[in-house]
Amino acid sequence: MQIDRRKFLLGSAGVAAVVGGSYVVGQVAQAQDPGDFPFELSEAEWRERLTDSQFAVLREEATEPAYSSPLNDEKRAGMFHCAGCEQAVYPSDTKYDSGTGWPSFWAPVDEAAIGTKADYKLVLPRTEVHCSNCGGHLGHIFDDGPAPTGKRHCLNGVALTFVAA
Repeated sequence: MQIDRRKFLLGSAGVAAVVGGSYVVGQVAQAQDPGDFPFELSEAEWRERLTDSQFAVLREEATEPAYSSPLNDEKRAGMFHCAGCEQAVYPSDTKYDSGTGWPSFWAPVDEAAIGTKADYKLVLPRTEVHCSNCGGHLGHIFDDGPAPTGKRHCLNGVALTFVAA
């Protein structure tokens, strides 16, 4: 059986997989520790506030299927916000088409709008990016982006909302 790398993320703590467009999460670390962020809700409150797919990505660090988000093709001027708490996180003028199937940016609106941590769920370590206000998992940052930063903030569209200018 051949495994499609775009659809499976294997981790030492568990497995997060995208199966037939659905999110499957097993033993994935929580996106935050209680008391770490200004905007906090209970698990029940998060589940009431978010859709199932938003909860899987923002709170359980799942990954949406590539090319599944309409925000991947969003080209209007405006601001991308965290879908969990509505904090502005990425301006449209730093968005670009990375060809990966996920909305990609070369910089956040402000470094204080995001936080990062090491992610060891795959064999090679990655840099996870989250909202600094609520701790919601947004995606990952890679060193293969365009100038001027050389960074690719590869984000889950379901973790974002867009407000046109």
